[in-house]
Amino acid sequence: MPILGGLMGSTSQTEQHLSDIISKFDIDDMIVSAKPFGSGHINDTYRLLNQDEYGNDYLLQRINHHVFKDVALLMNNLLQVTRHLKQKLSAVPGADATQNVLTIIHARTGETFFEDADGNFWRMFYFLKGTRSYDQVTTETQAFEGGKAFGRFQTQLADLDTSLIKDTIPDFHNIAYRLQNLENAIERNAAGRLSEVLPEVDFISRRAEDMQQILLLGKNGLLPLRIVHNDTKFNNVLLDGDDKAQCVIDLDTVMPGYVAYDFGDSIRTIINTAAEDEADLSVINLNLKLFEAYTRGYLQESVAFLEKMEIDTLINGVLLLPYIQAVRFLTDYLEGDVYFKIHSPSHNLQRTRAQLALVKKLEDNKAILEHIIQDTRQSFKAKI
Repeated sequence: MPILGGLMGSTSQTEQHLSDIISKFDIDDMIVSAKPFGSGHINDTYRLLNQDEYGNDYLLQRINHHVFKDVALLMNNLLQVTRHLKQKLSAVPGADATQNVLTIIHARTGETFFEDADGNFWRMFYFLKGTRSYDQVTTETQAFEGGKAFGRFQTQLADLDTSLIKDTIPDFHNIAYRLQNLENAIERNAAGRLSEVLPEVDFISRRAEDMQQILLLGKNGLLPLRIVHNDTKFNNVLLDGDDKAQCVIDLDTVMPGYVAYDFGDSIRTIINTAAEDEADLSVINLNLKLFEAYTRGYLQESVAFLEKMEIDTLINGVLLLPYIQAVRFLTDYLEGDVYFKIHSPSHNLQRTRAQLALVKKLEDNKAILEHIIQDTRQSFKAKI
């Protein structure tokens, strides 16, 4: 049993509960503190500090089972993915699977998670000391390392049987499903807001067919289904002390999908010079240097396994992901803001307009972005 140092004498109900939860996992260290950690919006995360400064620290998470409804399925995905990544790294000279891949700490029952008496689900990982993450990309080096991290992640999972990994959130990036939800929200007009969003509805409608290109190619067997991350914002890459990519984290949405989804989601957050919910649409612009750096890092790691069609559709992903976000924000606005947290009554509309402005800016620069992708592809193909 772990000796729960400072927690053992705790008086608060929360600390006593955490102490009990920690004791259910297969660790034998003296844990002296458990403090909230990170900026995630889905799961509750605590960093567990070991009394021995040279020993392992841990991350304890309460899984949001309202979002991830099948926790056993979710954790089986994580186990399959992390085992596969560790196996890949075992053949790489100088690689350290314990530092480059998340390690699941099993419960004392042998399960990958623990369910408490209140029906909450908990899991534990080793904490990777000496790493850091950033919510925003500020340098080309960071963008390059982010591209490398997700390109390597996809490459290492390229030969993992997609049938082993199940959908934790069905239809997550399925634009046909998202558009149908929007159509339903328009018909219901539950919050009585339709009249004020007609220009946004028109913008989305005029692009609906083109935005389903990736989905259509996949359904027709022209794009291979891969294991992809599906949530490739930059803070899901841990960097070491030299800002070199060390580990991809937040694996809950790792599911079968298309590589353009991951590429497009990264670019959505990296290329935009303004915030996701920027009210002044005139300041939304593209940082092409960060785009080029990310593309270079991504294709350096992935070009050897990607099919030409996959690379050709990366630009579709760049346009699709902010479009999907706009569709989701607008749907929620029409339904009365029931899904996304908001800071003002018009926050979801503001988000919608900002994402659509980004889509328009990307469309205006599509030829330039395509040229960067294809030129980068050619430069790395020539070296293979």
